[in-house]
Amino acid sequence: MTQITRTLIALSLVGLVSACGGSGESANVPEAQPAGSTSADIGDHVVHFSAQSTDQLPPAVARAYNIVRSKNRAMLNVSVLREADNRPVSASVTVKTVNLTGQLKNITLRQIDEQEAIYYIGEVPVANRETLIFDISVTPEGVDTTSAVRFKRQFFTD
Repeated sequence: MTQITRTLIALSLVGLVSACGGSGESANVPEAQPAGSTSADIGDHVVHFSAQSTDQLPPAVARAYNIVRSKNRAMLNVSVLREADNRPVSASVTVKTVNLTGQLKNITLRQIDEQEAIYYIGEVPVANRETLIFDISVTPEGVDTTSAVRFKRQFFTD
């Protein structure tokens, strides 16, 4: 497993925790809530997902994937694994993202292929305390049906 792959996996886990709470320096920041589910079973496959602010990425990782590091940008990370052998598979992955006021937030996902991993990542601007609802559509390679996964995250930028 490459260093960048390990870093992306670790950041996905860190992002799940940090996306739910702020730095703790402000009295106006609410107490962190549990991050919720980070995966969904879609038949013979499992979809793993996370969203985090891009300022949490190490500079080398951000450069390697051409990601802008900023507390006002969020990164969605999706991967699809075959349940039988826990191996990554290619998939058609799209996302529709809205905030709580219904404003559409465009995210274009791009596929990242590594030796032992396949990721779909995309970025979107976020405001302080903004909650985004991610509706992800996934069709694993070799499967005829599309599955839907929904999750939401609140971001703290101040």
